[in-house]
Amino acid sequence: MKRMNTTLQALWLETRDSDSVRQRLHEVLRQSIIRMELAPGQALSEKELAETFTVSRQPVREAFIRLSEAGLVEVRPQRGTFVVKISQQAVLEARFVREAVEVAVAREAANRGLAPPVLAELRDLIERQRRCSEPADHDRFFLLDESFHRTLSLGIGQQAAWKVTEEVKAQLDRVRYLSVPESTPLDKLIAQHEAIVDAIERQDTEAAVETMRIHQREILESLPDLVRRFPEMFQSAQTPSLAEEIQA
Repeated sequence: MKRMNTTLQALWLETRDSDSVRQRLHEVLRQSIIRMELAPGQALSEKELAETFTVSRQPVREAFIRLSEAGLVEVRPQRGTFVVKISQQAVLEARFVREAVEVAVAREAANRGLAPPVLAELRDLIERQRRCSEPADHDRFFLLDESFHRTLSLGIGQQAAWKVTEEVKAQLDRVRYLSVPESTPLDKLIAQHEAIVDAIERQDTEAAVETMRIHQREILESLPDLVRRFPEMFQSAQTPSLAEEIQA
């Protein structure tokens, strides 16, 4: 519990002081679940978390509700609150939605072209991602990866597209954290980011769409391997559509 408290408090320091306690708690717990600091199946104590952050139990309770709505925790009456194990079906459904949104963003960006400052920012983010490879800094890479996709969406004025992506990607992010580095090397993801930007810069719509589609389907390659390697992290029922989706 002491190590967990230290980790949670470190994540708390990463949140913005200007945000409400409720928002900061939600972000800390969400990131802890995504990064597997709070493991699938782990029980969460409202009382202990309130004591960890020296807050009342009400904002913790409200954070649990939001996390429950996102499918990350389950509140069981008379039993407690638990981190939900990863559902393959939920991951595949979220991936399907994210691919549709991100491919549409790439298509629009290539069709319209991106302003030079946006292209420069994307290139800078890719270079900073490269610096995460040796030595591997996965947490930093994932923050930069999120900035890359957010910058791309906002670069064409599609804030709503990024909002949709944020809403669904929590189900994907836990798998993405598990997949690096053995299942999906950072260098491979960085090369895909570069290919996406290259296609957009030369306004090759077909290539932009295809490279983004390949990028969004990486998780289909790593998911079966992760289920085999970390069975305790996943819900036990096998998803009927898994093999079919991998072949699509």
